[in-house]
Amino acid sequence: MTLRIAIQMDPLETVDINGDTSFALAEAAQARGASLFVYGPQHLSYSEGRVLARARPAKVQRVADTPGIFEDEVVLDMARDVDVILMRQDPPFDMSYITACHILELISDKTLVLNDPAFVRGSPEKLFPLLFADLMPPTLISRDEQAIASFRAEHKDIILKPLYGNGGAGVFRVKSDDSNYASLMEMFLERSREPIIAQAFLPDVAEGDRRIILIDGEAVGGINRRPLPGETRSNMHVGGKAEPYEMTKSDLKICDAIGPELKRRGQVLVGIDVIGDKMTEVNVTSPTGVQELKRFSGVDAAGLFWDAVDRRLA
Repeated sequence: MTLRIAIQMDPLETVDINGDTSFALAEAAQARGASLFVYGPQHLSYSEGRVLARARPAKVQRVADTPGIFEDEVVLDMARDVDVILMRQDPPFDMSYITACHILELISDKTLVLNDPAFVRGSPEKLFPLLFADLMPPTLISRDEQAIASFRAEHKDIILKPLYGNGGAGVFRVKSDDSNYASLMEMFLERSREPIIAQAFLPDVAEGDRRIILIDGEAVGGINRRPLPGETRSNMHVGGKAEPYEMTKSDLKICDAIGPELKRRGQVLVGIDVIGDKMTEVNVTSPTGVQELKRFSGVDAAGLFWDAVDRRLA
């Protein structure tokens, strides 16, 4: 591989070399001979018909306090100077994120941008699954307090969370007798103008929330994320523990159903969340779990990702 790869990401200096998927992707590309550049979304610009990024040439290394070695900044013409752009910064999925998608979409016919920014913008992680409602738990998306109250009355035990949140932030379990319900609703509705998402609570979460990795629409493996005792959220950002996991027939059924649409939308690296036999989210922005999957199963999803990139470039 002699590719020139620009990675739009959170600061490389701060990554966890043993857990960060962007680091794993960079490491795998570097091992194949690629040249790497890293930059943040705040360094992306549109100027007089050109898309530019102020980036640093970088090499990655598995050294905890120095994961990156950098050269002096350069200004890249993203349609001319690089072959592949990875859009890997963490959400929130706000107007800044959406604007970066719009800008990168302008050059997606000249430079391969992954995941495809037009469809990242059009496939929010809690909204894309609505195309496959039969695979989801009962779900409501609304700001209508009466609609939310009716959903809670029907399902008794529910999860409330921000529609565009990430990392388990702002996720609450609300039982039928929870006296905090009114305060939570005030908090959600006063903090933003966005709808919120409510889902029926799935007791199977006590056994874990699986992260299944798909590469170019094909399931390659999964890990289980078990929540801390007394905790509803299993996200590793909030203390969830990763465990080995073998995919089930129901997991594969979900992946077979959504895989072709993910591939059509140019979503090459995707992580879906599954509890029991229900899909709760489809992560297309900066899905995690690649390093844990390799440790537990030997599946090299980062290598498979670059194989898929080679196929697309060819």
